[in-house]
Amino acid sequence: MVVANNGSSDETVYEAEKAGAKVVSTAEKGYGAACLAVLAVAPDDVILVYLQADGSEDAGETELLVAPILRGEADLVIGSRVLGEASKGALRGHQRFGNWLATSLLNLIWGQSATDLGPFRAIRAGVLRDLGMRDRNYGWTIEMQVRAAQQGLRVVEVPVRYGLRLAGEEKVSGNLMGSSRAAFKILWVIFQRLCASAVSANR
Repeated sequence: MVVANNGSSDETVYEAEKAGAKVVSTAEKGYGAACLAVLAVAPDDVILVYLQADGSEDAGETELLVAPILRGEADLVIGSRVLGEASKGALRGHQRFGNWLATSLLNLIWGQSATDLGPFRAIRAGVLRDLGMRDRNYGWTIEMQVRAAQQGLRVVEVPVRYGLRLAGEEKVSGNLMGSSRAAFKILWVIFQRLCASAVSANR
């Protein structure tokens, strides 16, 4: 197990090492930055599983996400909270709308059948490395899905449970400013990748 630490001031490092994890540290804050730090040290054949550490996702469902990859049926597996079961209040109105808007654009532009930008997902390190991920904060999840679509990867969704946050601060979904920044970044990433596709097509 590898845990990324990007500036935490609590006992994350201590608890992770005590549990036997390898801790990779980066001074840069941001979800994408932490994910890229782990990717940098992961062997190509390892399946990386991403999920939030606030207890809202059930780590016991990891096998559901990994199984399609092990069976050779998928390259990227997204845990869909929309297809699964979300506790009352776990997915707020603005989250549902943002999900709908982003996945609708993903489906319309790149022919996907996505229902969610769920953070609970699985992909082999080598496959993820080949996607050429760049985003270092809010746009990480949508960038992964857009790049996967552009490169013709097999993207599969599986239903997962999603509950109320059990620990930690709600930096994005819990406040208007954080949600607005995340929404803008997601739409900006979609716009950037659309422009990149147009440039490539005109060469």
